[in-house]
Amino acid sequence: MRDPLEPVPEQTEAIARSIVDAALALHRVLGPGLLESAYETCLAYELERRRHAVLKQVALPVVYESVRLDAGYRVDLMVDDAVLVEVKAVEALTTLHEAQLLTYLRLSHRRLGLLINFNVVLLKHGIKRMVL
Repeated sequence: MRDPLEPVPEQTEAIARSIVDAALALHRVLGPGLLESAYETCLAYELERRRHAVLKQVALPVVYESVRLDAGYRVDLMVDDAVLVEVKAVEALTTLHEAQLLTYLRLSHRRLGLLINFNVVLLKHGIKRMVL
């Protein structure tokens, strides 16, 4: 078990900064109002252009009594096997969205995740960074 006060590795922080930069560039071009799936596809494309390894709709099994069970959990994007990204296009992020990302971080054994809501006028108001 890792120490929760241990800082996130700098390489992981750099990946997160790159993701935010890509999301900002994407939002400047597309703005709010598209479907979540469109933002997810475009963000994955933009990150791949920036030479990141991006996995889409990654299944996250639940381990119960040492058995891996597919419970239907899927994280939108996993970037460089380090940062999880949940893409939203909603009126506002809620504690339910935050709980979803924290669950995904726990199930994937990753430390850093980003909730990105593209349905905002200024994207900086739609980004939530979460660390486990």
